[in-house]
Amino acid sequence: MSHKTTLMYMNPDKTTNNRCPLITIATVTYNAGGTLQRTLDSVAAQDYNRIEHLIIDGLSTDNTLSLVQRYVEQNNNRHQIRLTSEPDEGLYDAMNKALSMAMGEYIVFLNAGDKLHEKDTISKVVACANLTKGDNRNPAIIYGETDLVDDGGHFLRHRRLTTPENLTWKSFLSGMRVCHQSFYARTDIAKSESYNMDYRYSADYDWCIRIMKKAAKRRLKIINTHEILTDYLNEGMTTKNHRKSLMERLKLMARHYGWPSAIAAHCWFVIRSVIKK
Repeated sequence: MSHKTTLMYMNPDKTTNNRCPLITIATVTYNAGGTLQRTLDSVAAQDYNRIEHLIIDGLSTDNTLSLVQRYVEQNNNRHQIRLTSEPDEGLYDAMNKALSMAMGEYIVFLNAGDKLHEKDTISKVVACANLTKGDNRNPAIIYGETDLVDDGGHFLRHRRLTTPENLTWKSFLSGMRVCHQSFYARTDIAKSESYNMDYRYSADYDWCIRIMKKAAKRRLKIINTHEILTDYLNEGMTTKNHRKSLMERLKLMARHYGWPSAIAAHCWFVIRSVIKK
């Protein structure tokens, strides 16, 4: 029988009357006991106190929830933590739940197995963008670089697609130039653009483009931190389903950039993959 578990921990002394913006980190889990701990540890270690950590669980049956419970107990009154555990319709459904729940001024998705690169990563994000709580002139997006790690959390290599110096929605014609986990979106904009669940592998790619288009329409800045922000677990869903992902990505690119540009880009993807081999 399905059921729902909710848990909330908040320290009001450190989440009110503060000029620094609240940053929401959303972690989606399902039977993630083998990789979740390093994600929780990396958030717990942050020297920035204004963090809301949302854990959106798909009704795990392993030790995921016990890890979260211990994480809450060891939080030492530093961060807000909210857990919901209930059946969902997959990864992007869970991400949409996180968007609806988020209370921070920015949101970033850090899934089980991923980690924030350094203890001061969130502090650097806030400082680079010169964020001020509640200012509608704050940038729409803050972004940075990504390293790839293996199942044990060990460094493999820098991400092949480096970030552009000046990111726009047109930058993604050459691929997902910024890793989703290193893409901090202003929450008011993010909430207006939910993940399209018609896409199985590339809804994050589509979502980022739509966020950037909205930023351009509203003439809001997109800030490059020039920092490595995330250690990303290499074997994600898209990586494991590369061919299907490419076909879905082709249709998405055609939708945003037109068929001629999409086909040309995918021809280059094929050539690049052959060269890589």
